[in-house]
Amino acid sequence: MLNRVLLEQTLAPFGVTVGEAAFARLDTYAQLLVETNKQFNLTAITEPDDMTVKHFADCLALFGLVEFPENAAVIDVGTGAGFPGLVLKLFRPDLQVTFLDSTKKKLGFIEDVLSAVQLNGETVHMRAEEAGNLPQYRERFDFVTARAVSNLQNLSEYCLPFVRKNGLFLSMKSAETDAEIQAAQGALRLLGGKIERDKQFLLVENMPRRLLFVRKISQTPSKYPRPSAKIAKSPLK
Repeated sequence: MLNRVLLEQTLAPFGVTVGEAAFARLDTYAQLLVETNKQFNLTAITEPDDMTVKHFADCLALFGLVEFPENAAVIDVGTGAGFPGLVLKLFRPDLQVTFLDSTKKKLGFIEDVLSAVQLNGETVHMRAEEAGNLPQYRERFDFVTARAVSNLQNLSEYCLPFVRKNGLFLSMKSAETDAEIQAAQGALRLLGGKIERDKQFLLVENMPRRLLFVRKISQTPSKYPRPSAKIAKSPLK
């Protein structure tokens, strides 16, 4: 299913090598993704080469850009079909990954994949603004990941409450996000975050990507996150 040669070629510039066992787990995931996608929509990308690059290599490139300590606690907000959280877990089983999504079917799919490869992970069926106010999740994670979920201004309010002080919120974006980043500066300050690094790169030719490293420098005030309707109606400035 996954094109191993293409995967290795795409990841080579990032210094990421996928071993046999990790590739087998990732390939199982890809096969289950395509099968399950026939029953309900998980992804529009199902052609093997496209999936290899646009989903799997895109997420695995994180390992060439971010230093994940052993057993680091990660929460993937709006995980959907599991990108990037499930890719991170299958590549590095030591990572303690929590998968958060408001759609139960998608979490059921993630549980099926984890079961198939005999790994454990916590799935949380809840909206981010609800989970972010619970003590078992609030400011408990070393890393928070989000890929193609929302604009940074609103996304910061959903994600930063999960990050422990000195932890990182990793926002995976396309390259054309300058205005979005500028608009989010006030929200980041209010929520206790600061963009520490803005990494722009080409995943492959004509596929520019951007990874924002948002450092949690102070606690998020307890009034955030607000209900989603308020976040949408009155974004933080």
